[in-house]
Amino acid sequence: MAELLIEILSEEIPARMQAAAARDFAKLIGDRLKDAALVPESIRTFITPRRLALVANGVPSRQADREEERKGPRVGAPEKAMEGFLRANGLSSIDECEVRQVKGTDFYFVVRRIEGQDAADALPALISDAILSLPWPKSMRWADTERRYVRPLERVSVSFDDQPLSGSIDFGGSSGSKNFGTETRGHRFMAGDKIVPVQNFDDYKAALEAANVLLDPADRRKRIEDGLAAAAKSEGLVVKNDPGLLDEVTGLVEWPIVLTGRIDDEFMTVPAEALTTSMRSHQKYFALENADGSLAPRFAVVANIDSTDGGARIVNGNERVLRARLADARFFWDQDRKTPLADRLPALEKVVFHADLGSVAERVRRIEALSGALAARIDGSDIEQAKEAARLCKADLVSGMVGEFPELQGVMGRYYALNQGAAPAVADAIRDHYAPQGPSDQCPTAPVSVAVALAEKLDTLAGFFGIDQKPTGSRDPYALRRAALGVLRLILENKLALPLRNILTDAHAGYANLHESAEATTDALLQFFADRLKVLLREDGVPHHHIAAVLALSLIHI
Repeated sequence: MAELLIEILSEEIPARMQAAAARDFAKLIGDRLKDAALVPESIRTFITPRRLALVANGVPSRQADREEERKGPRVGAPEKAMEGFLRANGLSSIDECEVRQVKGTDFYFVVRRIEGQDAADALPALISDAILSLPWPKSMRWADTERRYVRPLERVSVSFDDQPLSGSIDFGGSSGSKNFGTETRGHRFMAGDKIVPVQNFDDYKAALEAANVLLDPADRRKRIEDGLAAAAKSEGLVVKNDPGLLDEVTGLVEWPIVLTGRIDDEFMTVPAEALTTSMRSHQKYFALENADGSLAPRFAVVANIDSTDGGARIVNGNERVLRARLADARFFWDQDRKTPLADRLPALEKVVFHADLGSVAERVRRIEALSGALAARIDGSDIEQAKEAARLCKADLVSGMVGEFPELQGVMGRYYALNQGAAPAVADAIRDHYAPQGPSDQCPTAPVSVAVALAEKLDTLAGFFGIDQKPTGSRDPYALRRAALGVLRLILENKLALPLRNILTDAHAGYANLHESAEATTDALLQFFADRLKVLLREDGVPHHHIAAVLALSLIHI
């Protein structure tokens, strides 16, 4: 048994593509090793911005000898059938075949005994094929060939059983073939011309670290986490929790160094969500918070180089860039507040919700009516406040801030509503009307917020089911499963008792020209809710037969 080590060195691979590429490469190599009768004991992959590495342990040094057989005609078959079978298999006489019985009938079989190859002879072709088969979401093409790879490829280095493996990867055209190498390079800026041998995995990984490259993403993530925590603690602050950004930054650096910078006080009057979104989206900065959860005028940046001045020039440059970014955010904030949300409603007439379901303005009118009807059925919910929140809940879509940062939908609407004197319950309902957007998202509990959030989701479901755009298989382009789960969570977590059939009929009636009838749409939606409810109840440990019995009875009487 031997170790196979592969490294592909290239220009920077986008962070969002790295995890999938590592999984895909492991599968491609694993499948090809299995097909070649070289099944390894384990396969591990590692990825950095510039390199994709794979180590397969326990690869057989040689393929096992095997037999390959082909079934022919039955014994006594017509002579022409026999001649065709012999000719197809390159045989001159039937005596070269074996007779075997299949279900009581004798058949001729061609049996060839194939001697196994040395693994070193079989591996190069399958490695080259796996590399060229990587399914990148976006890739680059060599100028005069159809061969593609995510970014310009510098070298491929391969060793097997601690020895260089001879082979090449063919790009076609003028690019020709690139021979497998035996070495790689470390950090682009910090390692200089230091050569890292690709011979065995343990030595390779250690040599890369000595050349300022942490190969394992888990090691880089841990170093960033620890660096962020230490940097924040030294200033009496904490890091805003952001696992997604942490994963992304892990894919941007090979040698992470955490530094902190300052946010100018003049920007601290802008809503914290706008500041953190600007820092996160454009600059990949981590926000730092005070002990009470408020945003501190500080940020953390992860550099990819350990500079001789302790990072002073890096921090200075990042602070300068951040001023320009936050100046844009402050401009949007100042400009947006000049226009009341109600004055933005006419602009929603020009925003299409869906070609068959009308404009966003029409959607707002439907949600407003449905919110009022739901508020009348929810204890503590003010009907007029629910209708006001529904009327204004989509107005921030045409604001400058949400145009720049779509993820702030609803959040900015709340700020603009408060700025123009709206009641806190109305402003909070504007913020919460998208919630919950997933299983980990907090579910609204304020009565007005619950009414508007339910109306928004029920309108979506009634509309798309009414034009027969139901989810199919794994496809759910309009996130209707998520909307249905959101409705169920709002009802269950707030202990609501609602006549769902009547409400769904009202939601259907808000549309003018749906393809499906109100009865068909409502029946389909009730079954859809039942299916989603089964999932929720199973996760809570309710036995399957209890769920089936109760739902079978309940659906009859809803």
